[in-house]
Order: sequence, then C-alpha cells, then structure tokens
Amino acid sequence: MAFQARHVADNASFQAFVNAYLREIQPGVWHSGCQWQRCCGLAIDPQSQYVIELQLANTGQRLAIGVAYRSVVGRHRLTACYQLQTASLDWQPLDSISAIMLLIQEIYAQPQRRAEVSEQQLELTARTLESHQIMTQYLQARFDDPLLHSTRFIDSEQSILFGHWLHPTPKSRQGMHRWQHAHYAPELKGRFKLHFFAAAAERVIQNSALTQSAAQIVADIAWREPDTALRRQAEQLCQQGMVLLAVHPLQAQWLVTQHNIQQLLGTEQLVDIGPLGPLFTATSSVRTLYCDELNYMVKVSIPVKITNSLRINMHYELEAGVALARLLSSNGFSQRQPEFRLIADPAYLSLALPQQQESGFELIIRDNPFYQQSADTGLAGVQSLAALLQEPVLPAQPSRLAKIIMQLSQQQGTSLQQTSLDWFNRYWQCAIAPAIQLFDQLGIALEAHQQNSILELSNGYPGAYYYRDNQGFYLAESQRDSLLQLEPGLQQCAKLFYPDAVICDRFSYYLIINQLFAVINRFGLDDLLSEALLLQEARNRLLSLLPRMSERGRALIASILYRQTIPCKGNLLTRVEDVDELQADNELAVYTRISNPLYTASKLAGPASGDESSAEVALELA
Repeated sequence: MAFQARHVADNASFQAFVNAYLREIQPGVWHSGCQWQRCCGLAIDPQSQYVIELQLANTGQRLAIGVAYRSVVGRHRLTACYQLQTASLDWQPLDSISAIMLLIQEIYAQPQRRAEVSEQQLELTARTLESHQIMTQYLQARFDDPLLHSTRFIDSEQSILFGHWLHPTPKSRQGMHRWQHAHYAPELKGRFKLHFFAAAAERVIQNSALTQSAAQIVADIAWREPDTALRRQAEQLCQQGMVLLAVHPLQAQWLVTQHNIQQLLGTEQLVDIGPLGPLFTATSSVRTLYCDELNYMVKVSIPVKITNSLRINMHYELEAGVALARLLSSNGFSQRQPEFRLIADPAYLSLALPQQQESGFELIIRDNPFYQQSADTGLAGVQSLAALLQEPVLPAQPSRLAKIIMQLSQQQGTSLQQTSLDWFNRYWQCAIAPAIQLFDQLGIALEAHQQNSILELSNGYPGAYYYRDNQGFYLAESQRDSLLQLEPGLQQCAKLFYPDAVICDRFSYYLIINQLFAVINRFGLDDLLSEALLLQEARNRLLSLLPRMSERGRALIASILYRQTIPCKGNLLTRVEDVDELQADNELAVYTRISNPLYTASKLAGPASGDESSAEVALELA
C-alpha cells in the first residue's frame, strides 16, 4: 500500500496534541475497553485496551478516545476518537483534526478567560494546522530516505520528522514560507551559504575563549569561497579595516528592511555583500548550522517562531557562552567524567547598535566534535536522542531504539529484556548520573531535554553523552562565590544564577520528565521493558547516589523522589497563553503540576505532601 503522508501526520498531530491536553488540561475518565464497549454498545478498535472519556463542560461535548498503550510516564498510544451525538445519544467516529479543533474550542470557551482570548485561539488554531501541514510535507519528502537510518550526526539531526514528543504544535515554523523549507528546514536537508555583511570595526563586538578571535573564524568561513567577485569585494572591505559579519539568509532578508540597518547601509558603515563560503545545513534546532568540513558550527538568529519562541540569540547569552566555555574547560569535571561531554559555545561576534540590546547580527561559534564523520548505518555512530526515541515513520515498524536492541539481542544471544536493561543502565551511567553529579559538585544544571541530548553509540550501547545549548545553563545561587572564583567572567552573567529550589524544579523537568521519562516510555511502547520496572530501576539508582551527594544533590534527588506531584512545563498551556518563553521573565514558560511516577513513600522523606519543598526534604535526609 502506498505511503499516506497525510494519514501519518494526522495520527502524529493527534497523539502530540491530545497527550498534551490529557497531561495539562484534564486527564479524563478511564475505562477498560471491554467495559466501555458493553456500556455504550459501540464496537471500538480492537487495539484499544482502554477508553478515555472526556467531558467538555464548556462546549457541552463528550469525546471518547481509544488507548492501545497506557503510559505511567505520560505519553499514551491513542487510537480512534468518538463523539457523542446529543440528538441520538450515539457515539460516532470523529477524525483526528476535528477532535483537536474541538479541544481548542473547549480550552478557550472558559468564561473566566480575558477578552483577548479569541486572538489567542486563532493563533493556536493556525499554528496547530500549520504544524500538521508542514509535518505532512516532510513525511512525503522523506519517508523512504535511507538517511533516516544513518547514525551520522547530521543525518540523525535531520531525521526528526515528528518533533517534540509532547508538544501541541511540534512542527510549527511560523515565519518560514512554504518554498523556503526546502532550503532551510533540517528535515528537507537544504544546504546554503551564510550571508555576509562588512561593518565598521568600531561597531563590532566580539569575544572568544579560543586562540582565534571570533572575527578571524568568521572571516575564515568567507575565505573558503573560491575566487569570485563577492570574495574580492569582501577582501577589499577587510583591507579597508572593516570586519565581516555573517547571518542566516532569512535573517539577512529581515535585517535589510529595518530602518536603522538601512541608515547604516546608506552611510556605508555597513555593507551588504551576499552569500560566501562553504555550504551549511540546519541541525534539528533549525538555527544551529552544520558544515561537515568545519570543526565548529554557528548558531544564528532567524525571524521564525519555532514551537514556543522566536529564535533569536539574546545579548546576554553571548558573554555567557564564552564564560561557560572557560568554566567548563577549567573545573576538572570533564576529566572525572569523560563519558559526559559538554559542547561549548566559546566565541561570538555581533554588531552593536545604540539603545538596542540585540542588533540581529548575533552569531555564536559552537564546537563541532562531529565534523568529517563517515556515514554508518550499523551499531556505531552518533544519534540525537530525540531521533532515537521518536515514533517510526512507517506505521507498524519498530523504532530506531527497538531496532538497535533487537540487533544487539540477536548478536549477543541475550533476551530482549536483559539487553534492554543493560542498554538502559549504560545510558544512565553516561547521561543521567553525571548530570546530577555536575549539579551536586559545581552547582551547574542543564536544560538536558531530548533535543539537547546526543548519544555516541559504541557497539550499539551508549558510550558517551553530549549536551549542547548555551541558553540552557542554570547556576546555583548557593555556589555563586565558588563559580566566580573559577571563572570571573560569570560576573557579567547574572541571569544565569537561580535559587537552588527553582533549579531543582526546572532541572527535574528537563532531565527527568522530558529526557528520562521519554526513554522509559520508548522501552514500554516497544514492549521491551515495562515502564514500572524501569521506574523502579531509576528509583534504585537515585537512592544509590544519595550517600555521595552534598546537601544540594540530596535536595535535588529528594525533590525527584519524595513529592507526589512535580512541576512540569506545560507546552500546551504555554501555547494557549501565547507565551514566548525566550522573551518572558527568566525565560519561564507556563508550568503545571503532574503526578510523580517516581514518587516513593518513605519515612526518610517526612510528610508526603505535593507542596513540600525540596529544601525541607533535604533537611530530613541530612
């Protein structure tokens, strides 16, 4: 049967939106499939072991959703949807997109919401439909591409066709026209040159923790252009003392329409040169760009809203990247934990404009440990964790992780269950335990969600974990003096410091809910190991870390284990309120609370209260 991209996108959009709704808005009433069928007299999908009944009180509708797999950690496998016909009291099948539209209508029908919600409703509706259309486009273009199975870094980055596992608009790319996707979307593997300007030297700001300056690195990119008229123009401008700046082609189109930039162009303090240098291609974030022949990537601003935010480099992030690069190279943690690697952003270059924090030219240089990597479709290579865990593109096929486990099991002559447990334990040792130890020892926490997480596989098993993203560092206020002694440049990075209790909440979300629970969910969905077994394994491993932890580490582990509910980023609620989290105070999205699958009742934990603070629990443990 021919591949139906639209049907696959329908299902993926439905899974993402409804699972987010069940987690953040209302969990519904659960029934066994057989019980519901007897009560309602409707023959449901035979895969549906459960049915969730949703009473949409604000719009007077009732939906029933079949569930083939019920998850403890929060992402169920949903099947068909049915709507109660009020006139006849019959349940009738409802298509997935209509079901999503009903749920959006229900969210905004609440009478206590403010008058402007209608505009927000239009925004969420538009971005939901846009995400679905874009996903369909990507699936149609890539469903049979053998590079979807490659373990080369950039191939893995460009294989994430479904996006965030629990986001209502996972492929929303607001601001990128349909024809531009082929050039600039990672999923379509477009290749393009950076767009160069030359600026008066006194207007350029830069810093570098490397032996080369940021300006030298950017110029080196331009000089990889063969002898063309544009290269000769760039050389001539540099000989006159100007400095080359590079931006994304989409950003260049936006910049030249800005009044202050037009003034600089008119006075030749800024010169628009054009595309130069080698070809880059987008990683999964769209705005971090990879070139196979360079040992660094570039992270640039683009005038595009992706998922929750307009993707621009903020001014304070520039110095933060350099300071953190120096800190991470000097603290000794990497030597003690060589399997846990932090990809640095050690240099930046930008244009300074008066009375303006960001000019739009902000460019970050990022280390690229994966350049000149050969293609490999076997059990070695580098995988984006999000790619490893995503649903298979072809229905009824095993996930990428399941294929690896099955291949290892066959090669080793071990059971799928034992192979899975061995794989999970090696993953824990290189990804989860060191992240907790980094926070405990140095007071550094990471936004270690799936898309920021990269696994290096050795013979199929995790051998090293890479973290990337200078926007995703949290420094403990309690460790401020020690960190400033290690790296005085952090004095300029006040926005990186947070109270320990706030970090415990955010770190728990990114490391545990977003990353660890997604791994556990994948093993369960693929029927390799039960979620319950892996949750107990995680509990045991967290408890085994406690004797080696300081008070800060004990507080973190206590906040993970001994609270009945835990803070969870609400991607749907963030979209409902139309919050751009990168522009919000402290970059704070909308958070909600969910039941904690790792909750452990223990005398050591004191009273089992969902509102209990991690600091109070830590005192009990200490």
